[in-house]
Amino acid sequence: MNRHFKFCTWLFLSLQTVLFSQSIEKKGWVVSDHYLASEVGIRILKKGGNAIDASIATAFALAVTHPQAGNIGGGGFMVIRTHDGLVNTIDFREKAPLAASHNMFLNKDGTLTQGANHNGLQTVGVPGTVAGLYLAHQKYGSLSWSELVRPSIKLAKDGFPITKALFDWAKKMEEWPETKSFVKTFFRDSNGAILSVGSIWKQEALAQTLTHIRDKGQEGFYEGMVAQEIETYMKNNGGMITKEDLKKYKAIERLPLKGTFKGFDIYTMPPPSSGGVALIQMMNMIEQANLNVNKVDSPQTIHLLTEIMRRAFADRAEHLGDPDFNENMPIDKLISKDFAQIRMSNLDLKKASMSSPSKYGQLYDGDNTTHFSVLDKEGNAVSLTYTLEQSFGSGMGSPKLGFIFNNEMGDFNPKPGETNEKGQIGTPANIIAPEKRMLSSMTPVIVVKDDLPYLIIGSPGGRTIINTVFQTIVNVLEYQMSIKEAIEAIKIHHQWLPNTLIFEEGRLSKKTQKKLKSMGHQLDTRKNLGRLMGIQFLSDKNTYIGASDSSSPDGNADFH
Repeated sequence: MNRHFKFCTWLFLSLQTVLFSQSIEKKGWVVSDHYLASEVGIRILKKGGNAIDASIATAFALAVTHPQAGNIGGGGFMVIRTHDGLVNTIDFREKAPLAASHNMFLNKDGTLTQGANHNGLQTVGVPGTVAGLYLAHQKYGSLSWSELVRPSIKLAKDGFPITKALFDWAKKMEEWPETKSFVKTFFRDSNGAILSVGSIWKQEALAQTLTHIRDKGQEGFYEGMVAQEIETYMKNNGGMITKEDLKKYKAIERLPLKGTFKGFDIYTMPPPSSGGVALIQMMNMIEQANLNVNKVDSPQTIHLLTEIMRRAFADRAEHLGDPDFNENMPIDKLISKDFAQIRMSNLDLKKASMSSPSKYGQLYDGDNTTHFSVLDKEGNAVSLTYTLEQSFGSGMGSPKLGFIFNNEMGDFNPKPGETNEKGQIGTPANIIAPEKRMLSSMTPVIVVKDDLPYLIIGSPGGRTIINTVFQTIVNVLEYQMSIKEAIEAIKIHHQWLPNTLIFEEGRLSKKTQKKLKSMGHQLDTRKNLGRLMGIQFLSDKNTYIGASDSSSPDGNADFH
């Protein structure tokens, strides 16, 4: 796949050197999926805000500029490391409404209704983003809450130019029955015509909702006028969420998972993110291999990475879910070095393993998530990933509120007990229950070396997130690539079921593909895997470098 350097998104305070799509600086970084959101974060750092302040402001700005995944109608995870070495995480994953049930997407005969767990307002989980950002501010913020929300209100009121990527999405959504109403409401000018590339998109209803959040904090979303309108919209359009669901929602802090790799400390999310467990498990396995004797795109390396992914994803499917509903998840075992040795013991370096649904299962997220990484001059670091599930989530939202609801209920196992070769999972840990958080693949990470943030990384990409983050970390720590090289290097994906090795289009030679097929791998391609946003410490220069994936559609470079 031909990737172009011109599509990068990062902003920084003090430019020293620019090399193609990367930049070296000292004072502070915001690396996100939209240049305007990154600008908002940078302005907060310039005002004296810390990395947590900047991440909150950036997240709200992405809710305006990147509605495919930036949101106040979804949820996610945040990994925070303060300058004094404290590491913590905030879980603001959505929850199932109180009216949800384990068989809610099944027909009377017990079969899964086609598309029921992905389309319509029944698929909406109770949003967590506002609660998560508010908790982060209360615990770690330094500027006032209103100062952090205000820039996004201005963006929504004043508008911003519609990009080609956003325009293309609007045209697609106009053709889909379940999202037609969204396009008519959101992507129209005052005359009712769909917005064109370059025209200014103003979102007055969203500005009003953000104003309530600015003035009343978390209560501005989960109580009062906004909560009442959410309940009314749900009731009138077949949804389940009520004011009680909203008032009961709480974001929570969880202790991070910690792994080690050749002198590096790896901090990431615990369940209900499955990403952290799988990542550490895979890093433990790769640590035992003599990986860098072969090139990144060699058949031997691709085969080894595939087999490691296959094992981690099988364990993920069998064991992981919301820890508040699953007290006996064997997390310590799964992330142990000893278990990695067991998992590697039956790995054949010349032949692909089989993936059988008769024993283990696997679940995965939707395709449009967004990640951003933030670092301030004091060394505070944030790795934040949040999502609506699919692009634009449910594709539905109240015109009076101006934001889109997620469709995260599709991340639960839809039919208890049924796991099949297509990737449908029925294991107990992730069956639907009221107030349960659905399992996720989001994998925000902070890697530490010598008591300094060494790598801050994450990605969107749904089911591919875990593996793209894993490979990028391996590229930096094991292959000694720069963050930009690591992000742009070939990515592969195997999720156990379906039993398919996916690689980026045009990135593997015919000779390598032939060799992999001879080893028993079934191959398929994607245009690209993931859209990574990262910051790396350069020890030889005693400074940081940031880079974003060139596949980011609205990426751009802006220097401060």
